[in-house]
Amino acid sequence: MPTSRRTITILAITGVIAVVAAVAAVVLLRGQSPEPPARGTKIVASDLSKATDAATRAADGSPEQAAARYLSEQPTAVWLTPEGDPVDVVGERIAGLAAEARDQSARVAVVVYGLPERDCGGHSAGGLEGDAYLEWTRAIGDALREAADTSPIVILEPDSLALAPECGNVDERVEQLSAAVEALAAESTWIYVDGGHSNWLAPAEMADLIDRVDRASRGDGGRGIRGFVTNVSNFEATDDEVDYAHDVASRLDDLHAIIDTGRNGAGSNGEWCNPPGRLVGEPGGTIGDDVVDTNLWVKPPGESDGDCNGGPAAGQWWPEAAVELTRDVVTD
Repeated sequence: MPTSRRTITILAITGVIAVVAAVAAVVLLRGQSPEPPARGTKIVASDLSKATDAATRAADGSPEQAAARYLSEQPTAVWLTPEGDPVDVVGERIAGLAAEARDQSARVAVVVYGLPERDCGGHSAGGLEGDAYLEWTRAIGDALREAADTSPIVILEPDSLALAPECGNVDERVEQLSAAVEALAAESTWIYVDGGHSNWLAPAEMADLIDRVDRASRGDGGRGIRGFVTNVSNFEATDDEVDYAHDVASRLDDLHAIIDTGRNGAGSNGEWCNPPGRLVGEPGGTIGDDVVDTNLWVKPPGESDGDCNGGPAAGQWWPEAAVELTRDVVTD
């Protein structure tokens, strides 16, 4: 019996749907995502983290080993600094992260942290001179474009904007950050600039700073930024950060937010540098709405904020802090 034209059409449509489904399955298996971050986003848990290293060095069966092992398994952003990842090796580092992300069906998430006069001379002081910084961010951008299938997430220079009024270098920061955005931008890369936190700058002031970077980076039709990130390396409660993000975003043109929940499980006690009694927060990818794309662990729990409250230098692994932060999720 001859096949009808309607039957042929249905078979053709069914075939197309099958092909699309197969492609989608491959995309998911490889950790690709053409969409911005959202609830359910999973970022890479790198085997090269300080937590992983600490777990191998700690005594077997010790609380320090259990805490480090737990933290090493949590998807957490990877910080790129010119001190640790100079221009001649940063591309290889990102390529390695991309390979890990593909194996985990996850996305690359990096913190770019190396602008001139970083941290205004505070605990994380350092960074590059202007031309060297531009060269470094271009190398990062090139490597992220090579890793486009992992739909990279970039957290650009935490504290840089919120600190700028205090440091008296707003114009300089806007110029540096907008140039960095242009160096990093790609269709598959999602860039978030510093958005302070709910207990720092007023929403109107923070929004104005973000808007200046966004407008400058777009220039003559550039892609610009996806949005801003709040609570990086801080401890403010998630609900407060969601409200703050909405307030800031309401003053901006279609920008979105990410919230760092790595260490805010007990909220804030008003201190920002190694405050005692804190806890890890909600795992990344567990929240999201029309403004807040999602939450991520940005500051790696267990790494010190600086030489304060008994901690080592900024960025160094602090076993005692790792144990304290995980006391409610790691049991003997």
